[in-house]
Amino acid sequence: MNRLLRSWRRSILVRTSGITLALSTLLIFVVGSLLSNQISSGVYREKMSASVSEADSLSNYAQGQLDATTYRTDLKLKTVIDNIFHVEDVNANVIQREVILLPTPKTALKSNQYQGSSNFLDFSIIDSKFRQEVRDHPNIQSKYLTIKYLNGIQVRGIVVGSTITIPSNAVYEIYYLFPLTQQQQLIGLIEALLWISGAVLILLIALITWYVTGRIVLPVREAAEIAEELTAGDLGRRLAVRGEDELGRLAIAFNEMALSLQQQISRLENLSRLQQRFVSDVSHELRTPLTTIRMASQVLFDARHNLDPASARSAELLIAQIERFETLLTDLLEVSRFDARAAILEMHEVDITNLVRQVSDQLHAPGDLRIDAPQFPVTAHVDPRRIERILRNLISNAIDHSEGRGVVIRIAQSDHEVGVGVRDYGIGFSEREGERLFDRFWRADPSRSRLRGGTGLGLAIALEDAQLHEGTLKAWGRPSLGAHFVLTLPKSPGIPISSEPIAVIPDDAPSTALFELDTDDI
Repeated sequence: MNRLLRSWRRSILVRTSGITLALSTLLIFVVGSLLSNQISSGVYREKMSASVSEADSLSNYAQGQLDATTYRTDLKLKTVIDNIFHVEDVNANVIQREVILLPTPKTALKSNQYQGSSNFLDFSIIDSKFRQEVRDHPNIQSKYLTIKYLNGIQVRGIVVGSTITIPSNAVYEIYYLFPLTQQQQLIGLIEALLWISGAVLILLIALITWYVTGRIVLPVREAAEIAEELTAGDLGRRLAVRGEDELGRLAIAFNEMALSLQQQISRLENLSRLQQRFVSDVSHELRTPLTTIRMASQVLFDARHNLDPASARSAELLIAQIERFETLLTDLLEVSRFDARAAILEMHEVDITNLVRQVSDQLHAPGDLRIDAPQFPVTAHVDPRRIERILRNLISNAIDHSEGRGVVIRIAQSDHEVGVGVRDYGIGFSEREGERLFDRFWRADPSRSRLRGGTGLGLAIALEDAQLHEGTLKAWGRPSLGAHFVLTLPKSPGIPISSEPIAVIPDDAPSTALFELDTDDI
């Protein structure tokens, strides 16, 4: 059942064929039922008309014979009565007609000597209401009924009744009964042919629909498969062009789109390689003159006490900007390594708690920063240089944006994961800002970044370092309520993260609408 439902959801061919088959079956059933009813009604109507006509002739003939007995000595009344009851003594399934002769209530008071029936019919099948109608109306009366024999046989039939007068003014009711056996057999044969024809027609419709729909869906399915391969990176696949109809034009347009896409991607890849090479080359080439400039500026900075105040301040600004320039070059070189996929991990077993304390001591006085860590070591196999860089970026950003409200660093672990959460209660960030939080060279507030000397690459590099360890870096934030960054790392390389020791949404977060940024969204 699940496989059928999956095919119904994913296959236009199955859906179209199924719907067509269902609607065709319904239509054929309705039309077949209407035709069957019309044919049955026509057959029964024709039989009723013939039965009434035949009964009228037989009744008139019997009345004429009865009347003739009064003036013909060679015609005996008993002989005429016997002839009325005489029918072929054959099986009820092939009998043509039956006769019942009943006295009217007035006649029955005098005598019922002529009462009888052919082939042992049950008199009770003629109900009193119909008998009353026959007596009250001079015309012949008829209706459908079930013909019953005393031996238990029952068949559907038609009864046609009228009255006749037997000499001596005795009025009797005469009923001719016509079985519908042949008509029922005919109708059954017609219905069987109708349903067999309907079933064959449904099968043919299903096969034609499957074939025609398959011819239409096949190019669409092929286009979907090739589109998936294009998405996977195989840009050389193309659709086969068959004919000049709409599907042929679709294939031509699809191939042109794929070619244009391939050319655009190739141009973008070349441009990206040129940009990466330019950044890498410029970063390396700037190292040598920057070293010379730093040496010269360091001489001026060391001798600033012998300079006038303006020159001394210039020497201080110069050395600060050179340090900022060196940081930018270092970040650019690291980014170029990531782009070239040349970053290499140097794994060591490290106590994450000690690493956090070292970074915190280097960045800020412990008075405004609190560390919540277990008493026992929290170790993991990581690249200490890269993890220290991640922690430095997160803690320094938290200190810069805490607005003096303090920073809390929490360390926790599970069976196979280590988590570090950095929480500040400062300016936070909005949802729009959060969408670009890990973009390169992006700054939420450029004026603040220029004041503090940021490059806009810190969080982007931190994210790359975390992913290089097969870890995650997530962020939560809300304006004026601070931010919470959570780094989750596997304790050993190659073990996927199955749980998070620290939730990205902090416990003190308000229950109203919050914003959480997952690195998977980037």
